[in-house]
Amino acid sequence: MRRTTSGIRTAILTTVITAAAWLGTPPAHAADCPGNPTALGTSRTIVVDPKEHPRIGTMQYGETLPLEDREVVLTFDDGPLPAHTNAILDALAAQCVKATFFVVGRMAKEFPQGVRRIHDAGHTIGTHSENHPFQFGKLPPERMTAEIDDGIAHVAAALGDPSLLAPFFRVPGLRRSASVEAALDSRGIMNWSADFPADDWRRISPAQVAHFALSRLEAKGKGVLLLHDIQARTQAALPVILQQLKERGYRIVHVVPATPDRPKTITDPAQWVPYWIHGPNVAAKTPGGFMFGAADTPPHDAPRSIRSVWLMQQKQAGRMSVVMLQTPPNMPLSSKTRRTDISAAGRHRSLARLPGSHPVRASNGTFRPLTAPIKTGSRTDAPLGPNIR
Repeated sequence: MRRTTSGIRTAILTTVITAAAWLGTPPAHAADCPGNPTALGTSRTIVVDPKEHPRIGTMQYGETLPLEDREVVLTFDDGPLPAHTNAILDALAAQCVKATFFVVGRMAKEFPQGVRRIHDAGHTIGTHSENHPFQFGKLPPERMTAEIDDGIAHVAAALGDPSLLAPFFRVPGLRRSASVEAALDSRGIMNWSADFPADDWRRISPAQVAHFALSRLEAKGKGVLLLHDIQARTQAALPVILQQLKERGYRIVHVVPATPDRPKTITDPAQWVPYWIHGPNVAAKTPGGFMFGAADTPPHDAPRSIRSVWLMQQKQAGRMSVVMLQTPPNMPLSSKTRRTDISAAGRHRSLARLPGSHPVRASNGTFRPLTAPIKTGSRTDAPLGPNIR
């Protein structure tokens, strides 16, 4: 009888250990969030091995992170830009949410304290090239190598310890190519695409950013969300997105790389292939010149019925966002009829736009202007200009 009982206890213990390994590190429950017992929180952390799964994100590839239904991974590109990144970090901290930031090398060199603040807040830091060139997949091999390596070097220097940098990379503008993928594979770096974007690089309102993020998440039920921490509209939309995720029953998952002291989360290969993937050659079918938002905007020669449906969807998004979006806390706003512009050069305050109103600006949003404007956007590889996109 004792042997039987001992065997049962051993089996139970083995099951518990296996479950704990699959779930990753202990979660940060909402109850553990200082000052906010009803926070969204971070439900669990998963540890990934970049060499086993070198490319993820179903916008371009046939795999994504092994998420369960109603789990979300938040990612932010292009920063740090203190004017907006700091507010985004505050919003995440208020909800005890962990995310992954893909940092541009030149931005890290300009704002090393911003990189350190991201790390000190417990977020994962990957890289996003040195200068964010537009046609990344078509760069000459030597320049592509320099963009990858210089970006890693400057972010690591800002952190002060290369081991603090995750071997995660997101291709600027998602302009993937076989040569980019081979270069990352040779370095043991995990190439992150995404499962859906919020179109926050476009000239849309914060309410529309929230609408795109939430509606696309609802359509899939889980996935990796692509956002940008250099955008005023993202700063304004994020508190709404987090609150809506909480109300709709979604859970945040944090992702970290495996190390000798931190073994990978045990998963089944099938968990990396979500239900909406049909067939093994998804990446091969994805055009290299992927355009953000292209699937949402019909071509000019599309039938009138298709364009009418699309226009109606945009109007519905605007109506819904008026109800959903509220002024973020701790962000006093004063009206000022000016064109929305998030340029840091020659300007001491950043603009944001709320639905149904003129552009407004944060009355307490002062920050140090850039000494040299940096262009990090997804639209152009032209010489540096006055705007950060």
